[in-house]
Amino acid sequence: MPGRAAHAVLAVALAALCALYVAWFHDDRHRVAALLVFALPPLLMLAAVLARRPSARFWSGVLALLWFSHGVMSAWSQPQSARNAWAAIVLALLVVAAASAPGLQARFGRRRERR
Repeated sequence: MPGRAAHAVLAVALAALCALYVAWFHDDRHRVAALLVFALPPLLMLAAVLARRPSARFWSGVLALLWFSHGVMSAWSQPQSARNAWAAIVLALLVVAAASAPGLQARFGRRRERR
């Protein structure tokens, strides 16, 4: 995944994750707290990615590990929210892949021959 594509995929995945958490916790009794904990971080990461902040990819990947863990725990312990949990798992993995793609491309991409 080239740099621009990875950037776009990361932005879309963060936006989708934010929307997922807003929908997931819409009827929660502690909605404000849930939105501050779950929906605000991907929104802030999206803003940082769109502003091309140097550390935005790194922190998006780190936070995605937490979102992934939450999705796994929710899918395991709350069958009624399994669909949302699996969506969060997939989106978190997409965030990790998109955040890591430029570094992986630089490290393992095709090398040019020196003349």
